[in-house]
Amino acid sequence: MNTSNLNIEGAVAQRYSQASQAAETALCCPVDYDAQWLQVLPQDLIDRDYGCGDPSKWVQEGDHVLDLGSGGGKICYIASQVVGQNGRVIGVDMNDDMLTLARQYQSDIVERIGWDNVRFHKGKIQDLQLNLDDFEAWLTDHPVTDANSWLQAEQQAQQLRQSSPMIENASVDVVVSNCVLNLVQPDDRHQLFRELHRVLKPGGRAVISDIVANQPVPVALQDDATLWSGCISGAFEDHQFIQAFADAGLGNIEILAWQSEPWQVVEGIEFRSMTIRAWKPRHEKEGLDAGQSAIYRGPWKEVVDDSGNVLRRGEWMAITTGQMQAYQGAPLKQDLILRESDGKTTPATDPSDLPIANYCSTDGSCC
Repeated sequence: MNTSNLNIEGAVAQRYSQASQAAETALCCPVDYDAQWLQVLPQDLIDRDYGCGDPSKWVQEGDHVLDLGSGGGKICYIASQVVGQNGRVIGVDMNDDMLTLARQYQSDIVERIGWDNVRFHKGKIQDLQLNLDDFEAWLTDHPVTDANSWLQAEQQAQQLRQSSPMIENASVDVVVSNCVLNLVQPDDRHQLFRELHRVLKPGGRAVISDIVANQPVPVALQDDATLWSGCISGAFEDHQFIQAFADAGLGNIEILAWQSEPWQVVEGIEFRSMTIRAWKPRHEKEGLDAGQSAIYRGPWKEVVDDSGNVLRRGEWMAITTGQMQAYQGAPLKQDLILRESDGKTTPATDPSDLPIANYCSTDGSCC
């Protein structure tokens, strides 16, 4: 719950509108982007785009990408090149000045890249169903002048969410975001993560770079507009950031990058960049399939997946069809050997290749 009295959205909007006009180095951590993807971008767009990590490193060819808080569009235009002609990229931001910056160079960048697969929408990242461009167009013809027209506007917004959602259910392969989630007021964060889960396809993933704190941020700092808009006062506590993905129903959560030295220290609290990857589970079926099993390669003695299933090193474990579907995809497949009901293993392997000697089959025999 938000314990601050600060107008967070107003503070963030004002700071980032100013930052769209002139570069502000205090808004971001130093990030090393792959130089090959920056060659098509004008320098002022690079200078006026702010972040604390590079989630585009984990985008793949053909992906449908959603960038939450896309700002000046740098990550979107990098992702455009990575996903190629068969992929697509959507950037969502609520700041008009940042959207103007992102769209200003779009035709030139498209010409340099060779394809046009990026779209920018105005919207709140905690409400990905409502396209604010469409809503504002309706408000132009139906201005709010009293309580009745305000209620009518609310009804229209809900109708737009249902009839023409900005981002549809299960339509995105990867959601990325770069130092933006911390800018959302705490009361809206549960909805933010629910929306993230909603738009991902089964088996899709979220790759989020953000600023985290090593202890709770006190209310006095939360009331500071400069610190909040500067990605300090709204920082998640590190373990709570990870837990937020799990609470939203995402699993196989990994820390891809963690800044060893703090970016800033304020009143003894360390603030640093962290990049998380979390996966939306595939649809699962109940029950065991005869002969379906998995073996954990190691190096740990055993591991427990997010559903509580224990996999022991070097020992075949019977698994459900749902587990098989989940284990066949990233990031789990590299740590497991899977056996189908017909006895074929994926990847094909020989018992001598297993990490330890006690290779056991499902019938209990060992060699």
